[in-house]
Amino acid sequence: MYKKIINRIKNFRINPWREFKLWQKIVTIISVFIIVSVGTMYGIARWYIATQANTPLTLGTSFVPDYASYLGVDPKQTLSALIDDMKVRDFRLTSFWSDGEPSQGHYDFTNLDWEFNMINQAHGKVSLSIGLRQPRWPECHVPDWAKNEPKSVWYPQLLNYMGAVIDRYKNNPALSNYELENEYFLKVFGTCTDFSRSRLVDEFNFVKKRDPNHEVVISRSNNAIGLPIDAPTPDLFGVSVYKRVYDKTITHRYYEYPFPAWFYGFLAGGGEIIKGRNMIIHELQAEPWPPGPLSTTSIEEQNKSMDAKRLASRFEYGEATGIRTIYMWGAEWWYSRMINNHDPSVWNTAKFEFMQNSEENLKIEKKNMQSSNNPKSIQLFASINKNQL
Repeated sequence: MYKKIINRIKNFRINPWREFKLWQKIVTIISVFIIVSVGTMYGIARWYIATQANTPLTLGTSFVPDYASYLGVDPKQTLSALIDDMKVRDFRLTSFWSDGEPSQGHYDFTNLDWEFNMINQAHGKVSLSIGLRQPRWPECHVPDWAKNEPKSVWYPQLLNYMGAVIDRYKNNPALSNYELENEYFLKVFGTCTDFSRSRLVDEFNFVKKRDPNHEVVISRSNNAIGLPIDAPTPDLFGVSVYKRVYDKTITHRYYEYPFPAWFYGFLAGGGEIIKGRNMIIHELQAEPWPPGPLSTTSIEEQNKSMDAKRLASRFEYGEATGIRTIYMWGAEWWYSRMINNHDPSVWNTAKFEFMQNSEENLKIEKKNMQSSNNPKSIQLFASINKNQL
């Protein structure tokens, strides 16, 4: 018996693979693959996060006047509160085709004009969404006059409208960049029907030719492991991050996506390695995703998906990704909940986070300036810091 055990040990040491049954070999191969893959992803994420450690965090919000009206608050008062009370200075705005060209050839930039004017007065910056697909349902904002037209008719009209938007704002001092076709390839959400890559490439080339002086962001949907390797290659990649949503299709309950923050650091790092382009979070969920319309959802139901405590954790989660430009998603809801529901908890939470971000950025700027050993830079920081206080 003893000799048999010794022989088995010797044979195992010599060639353990022979001792495995088929199912054991399959499990081993899969396990090794998973360990190596996750380890590689984590390594890329940590590398990316480390490279961004001394970069100030640009923290902003999306703002859609139509959505503010839908929630029952005045759009101008909402934007004013975000600027004056919360001190937001970076905004992601929309240029819905349905709003901007209500009848063919007749443009209406009333909303965008006052938004740009207010942000300009605050010395803020704008990431401007352009194209057919833009944030908020139904995603593809087609004007009524173009809905029944074939692509050969509506697409040239879309380019005309995009050109008019670009020409109107490309010299505006508030414009930072364009976001082209929000989550273009996301087929499971919205009323969009055309997902051809050739159109996206054509639109990208159109925008760069019309305005070569501003960066173009192209966004992906969240929670997909794939890396962007096909054309077009934008100046920046964008990613949306949603954590807690209501599943209407299978489980009929709230679902928390299990991805750790470093997963998005991996997506950003992968894009940096493969394409040499950085990534921003163009939507970080900061409002509820309930089973029904948010405008008629009770406070109790809203809290199951998003409340002040969860909102604070979302800010923390976004920063932990290492991505250094983040636009929060739901600022109109923060204001609506404070005004209509007399509950300022989420507004005050967001306000505190923006204040904290400003203070942290000052510390990073001071550290970077001091490390440069440049007396003029240190003197400049002291002047900026004095003005901030």
